[in-house]
Amino acid sequence: MAERWALAPAEDGGAELAPLGPDGLLAGPVLREADLASAVRGRPEVSRWVWRSTAEVYPRLLATGVRVERCYDVEDAETLLLGHEGRYGEPHSAAASLARLRGGPVPPDPPQRPAAPGAQSPLFEPEGVRLPLTDLVEVYTEQQRRHDRAGHPERMRLLTAAESAGMLVAAEMNRVGLPWSAEVHREVLHGLLGERYAGGGEPRRLAELADEVSAAFGRRVRPDLPADVVKAFAQAGIRITSTRRWEIESIDHPAVKPLIEYKKLYRVWVAHGWSWLQDWVRDGRFRPEFLAGGTVTGRWVTNGGGALQIPKVIRRAVVADPGWRLVVADADQMEPRVLAAISRDPGLMEVAGRETDLYQSVSDRAFSGDRDQAKLAVLGAVYGQTSGDGLKNLAALRRRFPRAVAYVDDAARAGEEGRLVRTWLGRTCPPAAGATQDAAEEAGIPVGEDEAGTDGRPWAPGYASTSSRARGRFARNFVVQGSAADWTLLLLAALRRTCADMAAELVFFQHDEVIVHCPEEEADTVVAAIREAAELAARLTFGETPVRFPFTTAVVECYADAK
Repeated sequence: MAERWALAPAEDGGAELAPLGPDGLLAGPVLREADLASAVRGRPEVSRWVWRSTAEVYPRLLATGVRVERCYDVEDAETLLLGHEGRYGEPHSAAASLARLRGGPVPPDPPQRPAAPGAQSPLFEPEGVRLPLTDLVEVYTEQQRRHDRAGHPERMRLLTAAESAGMLVAAEMNRVGLPWSAEVHREVLHGLLGERYAGGGEPRRLAELADEVSAAFGRRVRPDLPADVVKAFAQAGIRITSTRRWEIESIDHPAVKPLIEYKKLYRVWVAHGWSWLQDWVRDGRFRPEFLAGGTVTGRWVTNGGGALQIPKVIRRAVVADPGWRLVVADADQMEPRVLAAISRDPGLMEVAGRETDLYQSVSDRAFSGDRDQAKLAVLGAVYGQTSGDGLKNLAALRRRFPRAVAYVDDAARAGEEGRLVRTWLGRTCPPAAGATQDAAEEAGIPVGEDEAGTDGRPWAPGYASTSSRARGRFARNFVVQGSAADWTLLLLAALRRTCADMAAELVFFQHDEVIVHCPEEEADTVVAAIREAAELAARLTFGETPVRFPFTTAVVECYADAK
């Protein structure tokens, strides 16, 4: 019996399925089952299911208690392959792929679904996106050929497999949800914001701070309106261009202190206040819709809910179930370790393989023991801070770790020249458009007011209009951040496999942090599993190197206690 089977939902609620051969072609007749769950549950020998979209199929399987070991997401693979071929942004649906393959008109992708507060992923996608199974297999077979044409076919296949595994993890996390105490959340809000006023107006503490700001200016000022605040400062003889904290906190004016406090609390009220709690928390769980690979760097985003920007004070509401614990794991100094692995710089790999603090080891080699300066130099090389002191630090870093600095320099140059830039596994950065706000900010590209972009949405217009030098800074950052995202996908896949034999559940992931919710007696096993998953992911992603990827891990009852 073939290990790979193709699966396609039918319009009548049933399912089509068939075995596939090593070449990706049909290896048997197309069968029909009454529903998806029956199709999968009756074939435990299948190790990988090939389907159009994990978002279309897997939530429906999970709802019936069916879990799959592996999958191949055709539409996600199409996105990666198009990017690798320099065609990022072209429609990536299976229908579009089939049309391109047959030389017909290519339909646009269906619009992204709006966020549904408190709801799990939908059971059905928009109409008109399903393909008969034979057409789906035709697309899949051609994708296998396109993998073979990639510069490093083995790496590209690993990337698409890892991304598909990430889709499974995201779907399972969406269903399980993050443990959340509504009672604790309300207590936190009351302590920070005071009483709620009828009619949905600002709570007491915000109203008090707004009055303090107005009193300091001698007239009524709306602190929630940046233009009003800028105008008020101008009338006081102080010129500012925005209300960002870094710009106003050094100003000597009595409005500054209450204004900064107002802005901090206002964000909590708007982003995670009582309305958010009512919309997004159900039955003791916060269930945002995680979208694996939601940005060009491979970082995840959420479709609403702001799960990736939970303030520390609100994390007090993330509480494990009775008798359970949260295992919170942070990757230590991930960016320089990834840079060491992808650049193959002997000196940096040796440093990144030590048990000691990486930045301290770099400082001992190149910065006379000044750890802070060493950290600034390493992160400056990654993020493109190459002027002023950054230029001097970069020169010192280049003398000690020439291959590492040359690696990101080459990526920056390729970005400036409009060439394609790839991660270690083959995720591709477009030459001009397609950046994301979070990665652009890290690369030093301005993106506007600090209140914008709370969910890290795909962000192109501002990036497309930036200079070639700004694109170079983004490309410099991309090869490191994107390769880190590739590594974390394989870490999640390995950790998911271990947790499958336990009661433990993956409940949260962002960039370099993962949270597992588990019975107290499984906590030590989970801690060990995270360490082992990191080591396996490093070997699979980067091959045999001396680079270590350690985690700082805390076993806690409350998320806020982890840091």
